[in-house]
Amino acid sequence: MSHSYPSHVTIVDVSPRDGLQNESMTVPTEVKQALINDLIAAGVKKLEATSFVSPKWVPQMGDNSALLDALAPTRQKDVCYSVLVPNMRGFDNAIAYRPDEIVIFCSASETFSQKNINCSIDESIERFAPVAAAAKAQGIKVRGVISCTVGCPYEGEIDPSQVAYVTKRLVEIGSEQIGIADTIGVG
Repeated sequence: MSHSYPSHVTIVDVSPRDGLQNESMTVPTEVKQALINDLIAAGVKKLEATSFVSPKWVPQMGDNSALLDALAPTRQKDVCYSVLVPNMRGFDNAIAYRPDEIVIFCSASETFSQKNINCSIDESIERFAPVAAAAKAQGIKVRGVISCTVGCPYEGEIDPSQVAYVTKRLVEIGSEQIGIADTIGVG
């Protein structure tokens, strides 16, 4: 069997956001800034810097504005600074910092969607539609990310047709790229 490999891959480092969002101790803004600058110094060209979610639900991201203010003076043109945005309120807060990319997210698992963001898959996509439209209207890229694409801690194995359905919906609302995540590492 002959294998065909791409000429390059793009690594999106999500550690400043996903890697820190569940830490029990608050990570100081300066430490996040240093992490991002070190990732860039190591050659990372695309990263999720933070998210504009409610600090009530994700306290670790409560410094999103302070972090982006701190990064502004050294922001590099050849690096894509992404921010995760769950709704229009988050988008309205994020837009002042001119992110290079907006990240919207949903799950391929209906149960995980309900437990994680308290709505169905279709409801989550409807929430993201105006976010994607607003980002595109301002010339900002939109990346969709789908969690639990292989397996779910509640439902078990996920049917590939469900992943295809969610992917199609995200593309329909304006996602230019789709990230497929094996959230629980069963792939």
